[in-house]
Amino acid sequence: MYLVKFLYTVFLFPPGLFILALLIFAWWRRRSRALARAALLAAGLLYLASIGLVSGPLVHSLEARHTPPTRVSGDVIIVLGGGATLDTPNLGTGGHLYGSSANRLLTGLQLHHKLGVPIIYSGGQVFATGGVEAEIARSILLSLGVPGDKIIAETASLNTGDNARYTAAILAERGYTRPILVTSAYHMERAVRQFRKAGVAVLPYPTDYQENIRRAFHHTDLWPTPVAAGQLTLALKEYLGLAAVNWY
Repeated sequence: MYLVKFLYTVFLFPPGLFILALLIFAWWRRRSRALARAALLAAGLLYLASIGLVSGPLVHSLEARHTPPTRVSGDVIIVLGGGATLDTPNLGTGGHLYGSSANRLLTGLQLHHKLGVPIIYSGGQVFATGGVEAEIARSILLSLGVPGDKIIAETASLNTGDNARYTAAILAERGYTRPILVTSAYHMERAVRQFRKAGVAVLPYPTDYQENIRRAFHHTDLWPTPVAAGQLTLALKEYLGLAAVNWY
């Protein structure tokens, strides 16, 4: 069964299916050296872009920049959004948080139970097809027993820079001075820099890890998978964001 899973995962689904198609095309057009070489080059690049051996270390290099503190204290918890559906059925509200957003919210909830301090959830409606994240998060927190006066929904943010600027205004207005920042580990460095630009020093509390802390090679790191391709996209987006954070 493991061999069967390997075969259909690698060869029947993208990106492995596309790699195989490019290799077949290169063999079919082998007499046209230019076309064959272009197809082989495309297959090679697509393969490298979709294996854990490449994407894993890139994501790990981002996640390793911050670690959750052994002793955590603060007067407010800031949770950054990461996407939501618009009208999917949910208890008490329409819309669900995406996986990363839900992981961030769960960690924020755990910290709230530990410290008893308010939660600011920062996230608006980025796309017309998505939900207003902070409102969905507020409904979820209320259903889990968090008092309404302990929840602050920041609904205007469309990106990490907005998260920092709009949340900084809330902190100043309400007198919070020791915020704990919760976001995905791969996103934490960029978020910390944006908050620093907004004049806010935060205590980073990363969550939603995509890679193990002690990363070890496994043969599946050589399989082309959509998960690895997605991780590469995450890593490249963050490195581009880090390069742009000084002027945006």
